[in-house]
Amino acid sequence: MINMLAITGYSVERLKDPFGILSGERYEFFLDIDVSEDDELFSEKGLNIRVLYTVDGDKQEIIKYDIIEKETEEILDFELEEDEEAIINSFCKEHLSEAE
Repeated sequence: MINMLAITGYSVERLKDPFGILSGERYEFFLDIDVSEDDELFSEKGLNIRVLYTVDGDKQEIIKYDIIEKETEEILDFELEEDEEAIINSFCKEHLSEAE
């Protein structure tokens, strides 16, 4: 559900490509999220999402993401629903200019 996921904090960093083999720019976002207790993603230990995001010309998109349990740093084997992924994609697009 679209209201089940809330981004409560984040950091973003522009990734360096020392060999110049990748086209476009790559960014890494770490998002702190809250989800409702009735959501299958819910964990009392808290959740982060690590997002790799690319900007290549007019194309801006999520390359990969991992849902991580905060307390254990374990990567959870869940996929986001389309509306949740759309929320994260919009958030990343809006916050690209803050990358170092």
